[in-house]
Amino acid sequence: MIYMDNAATSWPKPHGVYKAVDKCMKKYGANPGRSGHKMAIEAGNIVLYTRENLGKLFNVSDPFQIIFTCNATDSLNLAIKGTLKEGDHVITTSMEHNSVVRPLKELEKAGVKITFVKANQEGIIDPEDIKKAIKSNTRLIISTHASNVTGTIMPIEHIGTIAKEYGISFLVDAAQTAGLLPIDLARLPIDMLAFPGHKSLLGPQGTGGLYIRDGLSLDPLRQGGTGSQSESLIQPIFMPDRYESGTINTPGIAGLGAGIDYILTKGQKDILIHERMLLQMFLDGLATIQGVTIYGPKDINRRAGVVSINIDEKDSSEMANLLDERYNIATRGGLHCAPLAHNTIGTLKQGTVRFSIGPFTTKREIKKCINAIYQLSR
Repeated sequence: MIYMDNAATSWPKPHGVYKAVDKCMKKYGANPGRSGHKMAIEAGNIVLYTRENLGKLFNVSDPFQIIFTCNATDSLNLAIKGTLKEGDHVITTSMEHNSVVRPLKELEKAGVKITFVKANQEGIIDPEDIKKAIKSNTRLIISTHASNVTGTIMPIEHIGTIAKEYGISFLVDAAQTAGLLPIDLARLPIDMLAFPGHKSLLGPQGTGGLYIRDGLSLDPLRQGGTGSQSESLIQPIFMPDRYESGTINTPGIAGLGAGIDYILTKGQKDILIHERMLLQMFLDGLATIQGVTIYGPKDINRRAGVVSINIDEKDSSEMANLLDERYNIATRGGLHCAPLAHNTIGTLKQGTVRFSIGPFTTKREIKKCINAIYQLSR
């Protein structure tokens, strides 16, 4: 199988990830922070280790500003619903995933007003359009870091600077970039960063996190046992316990820590260079095939390793199925849970065939993908 669906979840994982999950399950699969016995202490240590690893990767001095969630969707729901109230106004973009759009549409029923700032045909947002949309009651600005449809990298530093100037919280959806692109949270004007553990961070599914800037308080989505202040009937107010009720996914978090170990050891810069080399090779090959439309920026420095295409007017889901059945190539066809983005680039009816590169993708696989697309185009 040639796996080109890393935008959905990365595969394969580094060997250390499988090893870490297996060790956790077999050796210390107890509840972290709930008991004083050796297994619980070791489980707590691995959770702390992974939290500290995330702090290293994102340049966060206090690892307790990072909370663990089930996935990026979970993180976005907490950030959005924990911030916005009736009468508030929120600004977001036309390139957002439904993980942002659907929680906002739900809050719209409760009196939250939404402005969607439209991107251009390449999926690029003009920060000045966001600035023009600000109102006196604007409480939150949300932007994806990179589109899961076109791979377009958004100018989050510029957008964050505008948000900071107006005293508005800024939330970034890093589903396609966390682990791939450098994200320096000590420098960037980002108040909240939502990320999955199972994509470019190379961890297992069922893991994710949310960075919350020091001094920013959200309303928790749930309350319950945290292993701390058990004598109190009230939810703890300190981080990360305020937002981590219930038993967390310790085996998954152990695997996530190993995934980040791989990134820190291999070098995030080297991984990015590898993926961009393959991205350029893929785009150059596609450009020679008649009938293929490529969406998103032509400049590889302006996109993550996501390439959406169409072959003439052919149905994108049918093309994805043919790639799987005939050529053993795993892609994703359709709307990718981002109908607003597809409407923006004009593919709402047809969808696109999405190829997404990962750190273990090879030149040989890229060549086979180009050849398969050429044959389908004929």
